[in-house]
Amino acid sequence: MSTHPVRYYGNHDLHFINCSCYRRQPWLASPQRRDLFLAVLEEVRQRYDFVVVGYVVMPEHIHLLIAEPEKGDPSKVMQAIKQGFARRVLKSVRRRWVAEQRELFAIGAEHVWQKRFYDFNVWTARKRTEKLRYMHENPVKRGLVQEPEQWPWSSYRSYAFGEPGAVKINQWGEAKMKIPGQAA
Repeated sequence: MSTHPVRYYGNHDLHFINCSCYRRQPWLASPQRRDLFLAVLEEVRQRYDFVVVGYVVMPEHIHLLIAEPEKGDPSKVMQAIKQGFARRVLKSVRRRWVAEQRELFAIGAEHVWQKRFYDFNVWTARKRTEKLRYMHENPVKRGLVQEPEQWPWSSYRSYAFGEPGAVKINQWGEAKMKIPGQAA
């Protein structure tokens, strides 16, 4: 029996994704790291051509609500996000080690992310709203801020005030109809 979680792709559902840092370590605790994560997310969004409906970056985990990508699937998207962020963060961490410390750490021994991620298919407007509220209230419930608009590492301000953020929200492209025999 497989220990891998079952993933349901191809139905054009939204995917509510939760991914934790390795052993809940606060790899995203600093504003600079959260900004870096959002930069990586936006790069991957453009590369795989998917819509980000919502997000929140917490000190030791992230939540995303995304549409299925045009290129690849949500697993490939998460692999690219996790690898892109981890490589940049670990490179920065290793640069700060002094020569004597380098001998203490095995190359590749550091982990930033848990191996897997949680993926919940969202197919109703009600569930979509529920997941967005959950994400946007997360920093408040954790006591990081008093109001959701005070946490700049979520999509809340985009919804509440129409402000553009580091990640483009709800950038649904126009439908492209493929007709056999016609040049693109």
